[in-house]
Amino acid sequence: MKRITLILLSNLIVTCFVFAQEKERTPIGGRPDIKGDLFIEFGFNSLNNNPDELKRRFLPSRTFNIYYQHPINIGAENSGITFNPGIGIGTDKLAFNDNKALFNNPTIGPESSQLLDISDVYGDNISISRNNVSTSFIEVPLEFRYHFNRNNYQKSMRLAIGGKVGYLLQAQTKIAFSDSNGLDRQVKDRQSFGFNPLRYGVYGRFGFAGVNLWAYYGLNQVFQKEKGPFATEATQINFGISVALF
Repeated sequence: MKRITLILLSNLIVTCFVFAQEKERTPIGGRPDIKGDLFIEFGFNSLNNNPDELKRRFLPSRTFNIYYQHPINIGAENSGITFNPGIGIGTDKLAFNDNKALFNNPTIGPESSQLLDISDVYGDNISISRNNVSTSFIEVPLEFRYHFNRNNYQKSMRLAIGGKVGYLLQAQTKIAFSDSNGLDRQVKDRQSFGFNPLRYGVYGRFGFAGVNLWAYYGLNQVFQKEKGPFATEATQINFGISVALF
């Protein structure tokens, strides 16, 4: 059911974008004059307040989000301030150091995880080519946005501050390796791993209409209490750039 929801929501967002592009076009180099914003965010994620054993590789620990947000004027039409509710999908990948991955912790229960060496699970003398855990959330961002050019929001520098709440749709690990006999294997393990089913936090965005810098700070723990590896109480910090498709 969660996978179906993810697919349907992604298709809905893309369909709205395609329809809007066909409905209203501008000359090459311009943005369609469409009410609202379709943001694609690229970036990296980090764990705050986490033990040394949970250190990750920076570059493979990536974030990709897509949101549609609709503006609501606050005050006068050219006040420069809008309230922008929205909906979208937020995805993260975590890649741990030293060829370690998340596996279920049977001593705690089905909704839990522990960090183990992959070779301890799948055998020695293997060559690991891919190792990460990914999460997908359906998210609702709510932000207040100030436009420095009050007469033309579409060509204005902007500052946004807001918060968002998300519900976990899917979590899975992906491990690819070759054994000593040259057999290539790819293992996908889809389960909760003790991730918190709800996440919420605050974020900020600054830039122009097309390109912005953004940062997110999670206010709750990434894993449920005492169900993550090493009973971690880590929170999440994400940052990167966003591109407004319209």
